[in-house]
Amino acid sequence: MKAQHSVAALCAALAVSRSGYYRWQQAAPSARAAEDARICAEIRTVHRESRGTYGSPRVMRELRRRGHAHSRKRVARLMQAAALRGSQPRRFVPQTTQSDHPEPISPNRLAEAPKPTGRDQVWVSDITYVRTAEGWLYVAAIMDLYSRRIVGWATGASLAAALVLRALTMALRHRRPPAGLL
Repeated sequence: MKAQHSVAALCAALAVSRSGYYRWQQAAPSARAAEDARICAEIRTVHRESRGTYGSPRVMRELRRRGHAHSRKRVARLMQAAALRGSQPRRFVPQTTQSDHPEPISPNRLAEAPKPTGRDQVWVSDITYVRTAEGWLYVAAIMDLYSRRIVGWATGASLAAALVLRALTMALRHRRPPAGLL
């Protein structure tokens, strides 16, 4: 602002003496400001050590572990002033479909077929995944389109073709469908 207006004009507008402004400008920082600067240096260190992932709650806990007792609000205020934010890595979400491949796409025979009038005429299948404490669990299921009943299923730790084949084997073994099953 001093580049656009003179110090005298700014002091007159704010009803402050010029000597008071210059005394304020040369004054040493307060004890609180000096303490904030010291804490901010510690916060930067903790934030850097966490590779930028820690937010104010975890930074505060780490500072307490190191022997510094500061409130979360103070840590949050200093982090905001220093433009430090905790960032979380993006979650891994497994893909069950790969649409961008050079192989030809099979025609949709299900759309052309008439609605089933009895069981074991049309089966459909799908694959999904469930997050568990031990990692991702993949589930393949085969459903009879007429009865809406799951006739075969399988689970596995990987998304391999064997998973779907195990579900199909289970369905074939339990239902023994007639020839012409779609």
